[in-house]
Amino acid sequence: MAILFISSSMTYKQQTSVPFLEKYLSGEPFKNILGGVSFDYATEKISIAEVGYFKFVEFFLRKGAHFFFYFLMGTFLYLGLKKRLKSILLTVVTAFLATVGYAALDEFHQMITGGRTPLFQDVILDGIGAIVGILCIGIYFERKIK
Repeated sequence: MAILFISSSMTYKQQTSVPFLEKYLSGEPFKNILGGVSFDYATEKISIAEVGYFKFVEFFLRKGAHFFFYFLMGTFLYLGLKKRLKSILLTVVTAFLATVGYAALDEFHQMITGGRTPLFQDVILDGIGAIVGILCIGIYFERKIK
């Protein structure tokens, strides 16, 4: 969680991975396949034509990191609460709400940090990561018990 807090304290310019991508993906692999992908995220059009190849790839890396981090956070919160709370439903709901609450606070933190754009859509993505993690670990334990 400290890593996320530090990361959300940095401006986009301080943490962009575009220079790294330009160095190691200079041949722009899969550009012809990815060139047909286009969608809206928040108020921005996301496509190679709109943002360029490297920012397009970076977008997926950043959003994948969002999903994965909150997947892990939801999973570990579930595991931490599982023995303390008697109800599976209460455990799932508590782990989910705590994770989404943290995601919302992180976006608020970005709002008061210069050079960052807080997005409600990121909280939704984080929540999806959390619930997928919680459900995966919950299903795993349910099957293990049976």
